Amino acid sequence: MNMSKIVRSTANIIFPFILVFGFYIIIHGHLTPGGGFQGGAVAATGFVLMLVAFSPEIIKKKFSTDSMKYTEALGLLLFIVTAFVAIALGTTFFFNWLANGGFIFGDSVAYGANPGFLNTAGTIPLMNIAVGIEVIGAMGLIILHMLSGIEEVKAE
Repeated sequence: MNMSKIVRSTANIIFPFILVFGFYIIIHGHLTPGGGFQGGAVAATGFVLMLVAFSPEIIKKKFSTDSMKYTEALGLLLFIVTAFVAIALGTTFFFNWLANGGFIFGDSVAYGANPGFLNTAGTIPLMNIAVGIEVIGAMGLIILHMLSGIEEVKAE
């Protein structure tokens, strides 16, 4: 059963903002409280909003289980590849091989506290992004599987 046109229109307007806020939490997880799991959970609430606003048939057409499986697999693959690249570079597993690398990953910090470079986390933002993508896919998949057990009862 569809909700009213006002609810559906509002959900369509709010959905991108929820996704952007979720990705904001993911991307800034190394600087502020948050990270991949928290941001992925926030972004997945956008799928729940769409589920409430629209009928299950419309949601199943927009978000398929296959796309959620691929999203989850992409996040896991990015996480594993980031961890194994350290071994390929001759360091230990999960070594922060991007730290102090310059460019968008920050300049090297000479001593003590960070003297003003915000992006000195190295691989931590990549790991947050990977976890966020995986959580979005996993929670979306859980929501879709829960949705498959819902039947609309029609009044006689």
